[in-house]
Formats: sequence, C-alpha cells, structure tokens
Amino acid sequence: MQRVKRDDRARLEQRNRRLRRALVCAAAVPAVLITAACSSDSGDSKPKSDGTSASKPAGDSASPSASSSPTPAPAAYKTLPNACKALSSKTLGDMVPKAGKSGKKGGSDDPSSRASCSWSSLSNNGVKGSQFRWLNVSLLRFDSDAARGSGNTQAHTYFTNQVKDARSVGGAKNTKVVPVSGTGDEATSVRYDLSKKEGLFKQETLVARVENVVVTLDYNGAGLAGDKTPDADGLAKSAEKALKEAVSSVSSANSAGGSGSSSADPSTKPTGSPSSSASAKKS
Repeated sequence: MQRVKRDDRARLEQRNRRLRRALVCAAAVPAVLITAACSSDSGDSKPKSDGTSASKPAGDSASPSASSSPTPAPAAYKTLPNACKALSSKTLGDMVPKAGKSGKKGGSDDPSSRASCSWSSLSNNGVKGSQFRWLNVSLLRFDSDAARGSGNTQAHTYFTNQVKDARSVGGAKNTKVVPVSGTGDEATSVRYDLSKKEGLFKQETLVARVENVVVTLDYNGAGLAGDKTPDADGLAKSAEKALKEAVSSVSSANSAGGSGSSSADPSTKPTGSPSSSASAKKS
C-alpha cells in the first residue's frame, strides 16, 4: 500500500510536472505569437521588394547629360558678295577717282567665307602736288558650330577684335572712336592720323557686323608733294556711305541665292574667335 502510494505520489508529481510544463508552454505560446505578429507588422510597414531596385544606376539614366551643349542657331547668311562689286561705280568714282574700273581682288578669297578688294588712286596736280587715296573692303563670314557657338556670336567677337586692332595701330595720333548708326547690327568708326615719310595720312577704319558677317572698310588719304591734307570729316562721310553699301551687298547676295536673312540671333557674346588687322598700314 505504501508502495502504491509512493507510486501514486510519484505519478502525481510527475503529472504535476508535466502540467506545469504544459502551463509554462501554454503561457509562452501567446508571447511567441505576439512577437511574431509584431515582427510581421513591422515588416509589412516597409515596401516589399520584388528583387528589382527602385533607383536606376547613373549609367542607365535616360535623361540627357547636363554637360551637353545646345545646338546653335543656323547662320543667317550662306555666301558673300564679290567684294570688288560691293560698291557702286559712283561711290568708287568719288572715293578713288583714279583707280580705274576694277579693283584688286584678294588673293585668299573664298566665296563661302572671305572676300576682299582694294583700290588705289593718285591724282597728280603737277607742281601743286598729288592727292592719294586708298580703299579696301574685306568681308568675313562665320558658320554656326556646336564647339565655337553661333555664327552671330563668332562674328561679334571678330567685330570687337577688329575695332580693338584699329584703335591700337602703332604711331596713330588723334584717335577717335564713334558708333555708326543705321548700318547692320553694330558698327563702329575709328579715325586717326598717321605720319609717314610720304606725308600725313588721314585714316578711316569702319567695322560693321550684319548677322554672321563682318565688313571692314579701310579708307585713307594724303596730300603728297606739298598738296594739302584731305579733310577728315569728308573722308569719314564717304567711308560711312561706302560701308552701308557693302553691308547691303551682303543681304543682296544672299537674297539672289535664295538664302535670304533669318532673324537675328540674340547670342552675341564673345567666344574668343581669332581676328586679323585691316589697318591702313597696307597703304
């Protein structure tokens, strides 16, 4: 009997231990479920990944590069006039009366980009001396280019450099720079005196830009062998008239070819284009 009791107590204690273990496990299950549920809720608060990244690598971006430059506007003028026919016979007769019917064409002329022509006149007045005149017209055209910018921008830079060169001629005195109105998109006149062994020369250098073309006109005169020095104001008036004719010839040459002139390109900031001097030292 005692043995049975002991066995019963043993079984009871064993059953109690199993019950306690079951209660402990039962109590632990809700905590596990709560923990799992909290973990599940926390995970659901984040976007689910389907194996692909939401952001694309920089190399796969379809947007254009920030460093790419826009294509400049097409050049307005596609050709140049014959420089030797840019001025009327009357204008040439007034400015260089002894030059003859034709001028001297520039040796490096290229109808698509550059043209020039010059005239020399010597009026011999016998013992009273002589009157010398020299006239030169140069035209330079610029094409639009993605690297260098629009034709207008390049022409503006060249125009600026031409004016600068005219102002810095060695030995020039009494230099005067004035804007010229009503001629192209921008125009400037540079006037100065230049002493040479032949006499005192009065120089007029006028530079004008019309769209993507720059026109440079040089006109000088001197009284030789004792003849009187020409009037600077008279030379300036004739030079300005000739400049307007040369600028108009650019438009006429392109209209005849069907190209015409497009609207002015507003981009006219300097871009560093090279320039060449067209001073009176050639005289």
